[in-house]
Amino acid sequence: MRKFFKFDELGTNYRTEFIAGLTTFLSMAYILFVNPTILTLADVEQLPEGMTRMDQGAVFTATALAAAIGTLIMGLYAKYPIALAPGMGLNAFFAYSVVLGMGIPWQTALAGVLVSGLIFIVLTISGIRETIINAIPANLKYAVGAGIGLFIAFIGLQNAGIIQADPATLVSLGDLSTSTTLLAIFGIVVTVILLALGVRGGIFYAMIITSIAGMIVGLIDPPKGLHDVVGSVPSLAPTFGEAIANLDQIFTRQMLIVILTFLFVDFFDTAGTLVAVASQAGFIKNNKLPRAGRALFSDSAATVVGSVLGTSTTTSYIESSAGVGAGGRSGFASVVTAAFFLLALFFSPLLGVITSEVTAPALIIVGVLMAANLKNVEWNQFEVAVPAFLTVIAMPLSYSIATGIAIGFVFYPITMILKGRAKEIHPIMYFLFLVFILYFAYLQ
Repeated sequence: MRKFFKFDELGTNYRTEFIAGLTTFLSMAYILFVNPTILTLADVEQLPEGMTRMDQGAVFTATALAAAIGTLIMGLYAKYPIALAPGMGLNAFFAYSVVLGMGIPWQTALAGVLVSGLIFIVLTISGIRETIINAIPANLKYAVGAGIGLFIAFIGLQNAGIIQADPATLVSLGDLSTSTTLLAIFGIVVTVILLALGVRGGIFYAMIITSIAGMIVGLIDPPKGLHDVVGSVPSLAPTFGEAIANLDQIFTRQMLIVILTFLFVDFFDTAGTLVAVASQAGFIKNNKLPRAGRALFSDSAATVVGSVLGTSTTTSYIESSAGVGAGGRSGFASVVTAAFFLLALFFSPLLGVITSEVTAPALIIVGVLMAANLKNVEWNQFEVAVPAFLTVIAMPLSYSIATGIAIGFVFYPITMILKGRAKEIHPIMYFLFLVFILYFAYLQ
């Protein structure tokens, strides 16, 4: 085992890797409860007629299994201390934009995730991924990441009751004296304090503290016994295989945009996470990441597996940096993280304790972290600032990640051409320009 993971070469040991794997798990364990809340649209009391919800228990199991399997592939095949799970932002796009906004059944949306994962595998194996990465301007990549952060935070603020609908101004400040809203605000404060103090796993711990506070004040029903904490693994039957069964439903122009968005966001989110974590661990050699192809394959394979199980796109998590900070340097840390996700399968009864008010702070804080991408946009260049700003602002205002991406990709070639920088635009960007023009012409 030591030889397989190259412990001596990397200067690590079992104890360090175990602590690193546990640290990473605690840093991202919140997804076990946040993902089912988002994908089942738990905060939406009344769904449109004819629309059905995903089964919360099945999504919980799919989330844990997708994270465990994806992280295990990353650890054993790519041998990196990087964990995977259903991605924040992509789950919001799946639930709020595709299912709720476009009215696409969740079964068909899962088929879209499956296809995007298969395309990702082909792009990785063929090497085309390098061409695509280089074709998309860095400023637009940053804008997409920041925009998704604002969108997630907006959803969190809604779930908390801090922001509410208003017939005159579209949105306004909610009633901050409402007990559930106060609980969410308490959770935000606790989360901020823990993260400001550098507590690893601060988001997860804040959810626990907020849940306990909710029980104390009578807003959340406390567990009545051990069976309300630990229980049998929820059945996957309601979601398992639905992606495959509905593949014949993806051949529409609307689903083409959905698949492209899944692919685009996962593609660059993964690349960014890999580079960030690998740089922190000192893996980058001559500006290249060793075994990058294996790492990207692990990510795309996890998306395929996760979609079949019944969850949105599975991707590499930036929270892996917490494990690297604890000393993790080998794939064994990922194996440990995967083991904890498998163990978490038996704690599904806690879904009743983790309410939308408890998960709202996690959404808001993750949004804050993703918005950090704004600092990398070249705002002093007007031809860049316009498409970047429109990408960022359109996502929360249109309640659609796809619309934000589309607007940015339409305006970028226009502003660059008008500025006399047409030669800097890759041909792929012109192709995407036409795709998104058709998107607005026929799908809106």
